[in-house]
Amino acid sequence: MEYQCYDNRELSWLKFNARVLEEAEDVTNPFCERLSFASIFQSNLDEFFGVRVGSLYDQMLISEDIRDNKTNMTCREQLYAIFEQVKLLTQRKDAIYAALDRGLEERGIDIVSYGEMDAKDTAFLDAYFEHEVRPLLAPQVVGKKQPFPFLRNKAIYAVVILGPKKTVKSGKNGKSIKTGKSDKLGIVPCSIDVLPRLVRMPDHPNRYMLMEELILHYVAQIFTHFEIKSKSLIRILRNADIDPDEEMYDDDTDFRQVIEQLVSKRRRLCPIKLEYSREMDDSVIALLCKYLKLKKNYVFRSTSPLDVSFFSKLSDILRSDKTLFYPKYSPQIPEEYNNRRSMMEMIEEKDRFLFFPYESIDPFLRLLVEAAVDPDVVSVKMTLYRVANDSKVIEALIRAAENGKEVNVLVELRARFDEANNIGWSRRLEDAGCSVLYGLDQLKVHSKLCLITKKKDDHISYITQIGTGNYNEKTSRLYTDFSLMTADQGIGEEANEVFTRMYLGEVMEETRYFMVAPKCLRNKILDRIDIQIERAKNGQSAYVGAKMNSLTDKVIIEKLIEASCAGVKIDLVVRGACCLIAGVPGKTENVSIRSIVGRYLEHSRIYIFGQDDPEVYIASADFMTRNTTRRVEVATPIFDEQIKNRVLHIFRVLMADNVKARIQLADGTYTHVKSGEEPLNAQEYFMQPENR
Repeated sequence: MEYQCYDNRELSWLKFNARVLEEAEDVTNPFCERLSFASIFQSNLDEFFGVRVGSLYDQMLISEDIRDNKTNMTCREQLYAIFEQVKLLTQRKDAIYAALDRGLEERGIDIVSYGEMDAKDTAFLDAYFEHEVRPLLAPQVVGKKQPFPFLRNKAIYAVVILGPKKTVKSGKNGKSIKTGKSDKLGIVPCSIDVLPRLVRMPDHPNRYMLMEELILHYVAQIFTHFEIKSKSLIRILRNADIDPDEEMYDDDTDFRQVIEQLVSKRRRLCPIKLEYSREMDDSVIALLCKYLKLKKNYVFRSTSPLDVSFFSKLSDILRSDKTLFYPKYSPQIPEEYNNRRSMMEMIEEKDRFLFFPYESIDPFLRLLVEAAVDPDVVSVKMTLYRVANDSKVIEALIRAAENGKEVNVLVELRARFDEANNIGWSRRLEDAGCSVLYGLDQLKVHSKLCLITKKKDDHISYITQIGTGNYNEKTSRLYTDFSLMTADQGIGEEANEVFTRMYLGEVMEETRYFMVAPKCLRNKILDRIDIQIERAKNGQSAYVGAKMNSLTDKVIIEKLIEASCAGVKIDLVVRGACCLIAGVPGKTENVSIRSIVGRYLEHSRIYIFGQDDPEVYIASADFMTRNTTRRVEVATPIFDEQIKNRVLHIFRVLMADNVKARIQLADGTYTHVKSGEEPLNAQEYFMQPENR
C-alpha cells in the first residue's frame, strides 16, 4: 500500500495526545500517575481547541480556500477531521475514566451520585445545599428581559429545560382551568470559587459528590415555579487565539498595555467547543448552539465529568501510599559543582553542562547570584519567556541591578497564557532598575540566552549560558532540558551581538557560531543536511539526527525527504506533532521517527549532522515554521568533546528506549517499540548518575 509522506499537523497532534491518554490507561504506571495523565490529556485538549481549533476557525471565516501546505486540506476539512477524531478520543477517555473510577473505589475513595447516598448523607446534603450552596448561586431564566448569560471559559453550568408548572385555577361556574407558559431555558453556574469542587460526606471521609452534580440534583428547588423537563451539565471552551494586530505595533502604543487588553479580550472570545453530559434533546442542543453561535459539529457529549482536574486533590488524599506514585526523585547537583569554588571560575576553566530534570538548576542559579555580587561583573543580559511564580532567577537579576550592575532583560510578553505573569515580572524588574524590553515587532523572542559581561584591567570577558528550556525552576524539575555554560570568547561576542540586534529591534543577518532564527537557522540546517546528501551520493557515511517537540516546517521536511532518497540515515525523536511520515517506500525509507511520552515531558532539542565527526547543537527551536521564521531562536554548537559525547550518548539512549517510546509506522500511526532486548526506559536510565 502506498502512503503519503505528510501528515496534517492538527491530526498528528491528536495522535500525540492519544499517546498521553494511553499513559492514563497503562496499568504498569502507578495509579495516581495515571490520574495525572488523564488530567494532562484534558488540559492539552482544552488548549488545543482554544489555540489550534480557534486559529482554524478564524482562518475559515477569512477564506474558505486557505489550505494546509502539506495535506492540501481546507480549514473546514481539517476541523471536521479533528471533530471526528476528538469524538473517538472522548469515548476512549470516558472508558478510561470508568476504569480509574473503579480504581479509586478499590482504594477507598468514592465519587458518588445522589442516588447512591444513604439517609445520613442525603440529610447532610439537603442542609448543605440549603445553607452553604444555594445562597451563592446566581440562576437565570433566559427570556426577553433576561438575555442569555455570558458563559465563562472552562466553567461548568447546569442547564435545564423549564416547562410551565401545571396549576389549577377556579373558573366561571366553578369549573377548573389549566394555565401555563412555553418552555424556557434555565442556567445555573456551578464553578463557584469559594465552594469546594468535591463535597465530602461527614460520615464517610472518602466519599465525595461533585459540586456540579449536587447543584444539578437540587435544581428543582431553584426553579420552583417551573417543571423540570430535562437537565444536563455543560462546559464551553472559548477561542484563545489572540495576536496583536499590526496597528498595535505603532510606536506611540504602550505594548505592555496592548497585551493586557488582549488578555482581557481572550476571556470574551467566541465559544469554540460545547461539551455536555447526560442525554440532551437535539432541540436543546440546537437552542444552545443558537445562543452560543456554534454549529452542532462543535458539540461533544461525555459520560465522564466535564473537568477531571479534581484528580489532583484525590491524589493528595492518597499521598501516603508511595506505591501509587513514581518513586521520589530529586534533581542532583553533579559532583563537579559540589564544592566551594566559584561557578564563574569553573566555567572559565572549561565548559559546563546541566541535564534537567536529572540534574539541578541550582548551579545556574548560583552563577546568577555570583554575577549579582562580583565586582568584575558589569552587566547581565537575559531573555525570559516563562518563569516560575516565585522566581529565583528574577530575584538574582533584581539583586544585580540593586548592586549597580547594568541589567538588560527581554521579557516576552506574548508567551501564550503567561502574558499576565510576564507583565507583572516586567514591572517588578523595571521598579528594581533593570532595563526591560518587551519583545520585537512581529517576532516572539523564544531563545534561552544569558550573557554575563566582566571587565578587569580593561579586559572584557564573557560567560554565556544557552539553554533549550525556560529559566523556570519548577519546569526544570518536570521537563528534560539542557543548559550549556561557556566562557568561549567567540560565543560570548556573538551572544552580545544577538542582544544588541534585539535591542535595536533588528535580527541577526549573519552568524559565525550560532544558528539564530529567523534568518540564520533554517538555512544553516538545510546547508548541513545538503552536506550529508553529498556525502551519501559519494558513497560516504551520512547521518542526520534530531530531537524536538514538533516537526512541521515543510521546507525542512522536504529536505529530509530528499536526504532519505539520497541514502542519508535519519533518526528523529519527535514528542508531539510530526508532519513527516517515516518508512514510505521510495521516499522516507531511511527515516526513523519515534515519540517518547513518560514521566517527564521531553523538551530538549538536539541537532546532529554527520556520523564520524558530527556537528552537535542544542537549541531552543523545534523544526516548526513558527520557530524557524517567526521567532528569535538560538542553537549553539557544542565544542567541548566531553559534552558533545555526552549529548550523543543521550540521543542514542533515547533512540534505544523500548518502554516509553512509540515508533511511527508508514501509515502515520504509532506503536510501542517491540524488542526482545532488555527493557530500557530512557528516563529511568538517566536517573542513575553513572548513566548520564
